Amino acid sequence: MSAEPGSRPGRRYIVWAVGLVVYGLAVFHRSSLAVAGLAATERFDISASQLASFTMLQLLVYAAMQVPVGLMVDRFGSRTVLTAAVTVVSTGQAAFAFAGDYPTALVARALVGVGDAMTFICVLRLVTSWFPARQVPLVSQLTGNLGQLGALGAAAPMTWALGQFGWTRAYLAGAVAGLVMLVVLRLVLHDTPAQAHLRGVPMTARALGRSLAASWEQPGTRLGLWIHFSTPFSPALLGLLWGFPFLVTAEHTSRTTAGVLISVLFLTNLVYGPLFGWLVGRQPWHRSTLGLTIIAAMASVWAAVLLWPGDAPLWLLVLLILVTGAGGPGSMVGFDVARTSNPDHRTASASGIINVGGFTSSLLVIVAVGVVLDLLSPGGAEGTYTPEAFRWAMAVQYVLWAVGAAQVLRYRRRVRSLTTREQVAGGSTMVDLGRP
Repeated sequence: MSAEPGSRPGRRYIVWAVGLVVYGLAVFHRSSLAVAGLAATERFDISASQLASFTMLQLLVYAAMQVPVGLMVDRFGSRTVLTAAVTVVSTGQAAFAFAGDYPTALVARALVGVGDAMTFICVLRLVTSWFPARQVPLVSQLTGNLGQLGALGAAAPMTWALGQFGWTRAYLAGAVAGLVMLVVLRLVLHDTPAQAHLRGVPMTARALGRSLAASWEQPGTRLGLWIHFSTPFSPALLGLLWGFPFLVTAEHTSRTTAGVLISVLFLTNLVYGPLFGWLVGRQPWHRSTLGLTIIAAMASVWAAVLLWPGDAPLWLLVLLILVTGAGGPGSMVGFDVARTSNPDHRTASASGIINVGGFTSSLLVIVAVGVVLDLLSPGGAEGTYTPEAFRWAMAVQYVLWAVGAAQVLRYRRRVRSLTTREQVAGGSTMVDLGRP
């Protein structure tokens, strides 16, 4: 039964909570290989490049699906697309639990990527549909940040589960949790307060192309894309695959310490998210400056770790985690730029364009690290990754930071040429400024 408009205001938080848990579960599935990289090399007898291909394929599928998913959400609504998402991601995780060979495991991770790709834009659309406009920026920021707590469950708890229950039962538990959430989703979640299912107007292929082209032509959309490209790949590199092996093999921390550090990486979202949301609200003109500042901070602390003679001290590794953790919440600034750059009927598709950026950069850097490790540490077995090889491999991040920062500066100039501070004071919806 559809809820009446404006009835039971508290219901919006219930709907949001369900969507948030579904998104967090998808993040858990996405990140569940992070602490199992060394175990995966043994289980499937694979090299570093082959190990990286799991995450590479998953992120490639995710990035490739963002624009189609945005169009699907605009057309069929969040409830329908989220139902498909939970079904597919749970199927993929179950298949990964039972996989005994490399090709089967690849197919399973591809399914995880497909299901994962459908969740975030759906929840953003729910926020837009259920919350007053003045609350949308804060709730959207909280959605991105709190959803990353799913990765926390894939850090230390997943390390414990793998040790206690083994590969199959540890991964199968996540798939079962997805089935439970599917039931809750169907019982609770509606697309809007007035409609369980909100359907968009059917569009021809030509009309879809025009809509996407209009979003792409907005300089603010491209600025948001490059902010999203430049900021999240470093925490993804650590949290999705290479952080645990880097800390254990290159910096010689214990497995427990490495698991705790990865957990702290995800916990930083709880601090940075509200902080960045407040900063963007107070200084909307400087959203791109915030992105550039995050890039500079991450590049600086990584330089200190990689150039440190011998093993970096624990305090420096903690600092690395704390600074790198800003990248994920920082990427949400790109969505805020997209929101203020496009009309409501193009919000989901524009967000899909933005979301391609970070997952493309994450894909590139994760694959590049695996390739460099294989070149400098032939064999790919545990113990063959030398600290020197890891330093060179992790240094590939600087190529992406240089490209991303240059593009942010380029499109910031274009956006600011179209706007003035007086227009912001007048409350206009501007592509680079937001709604003050």
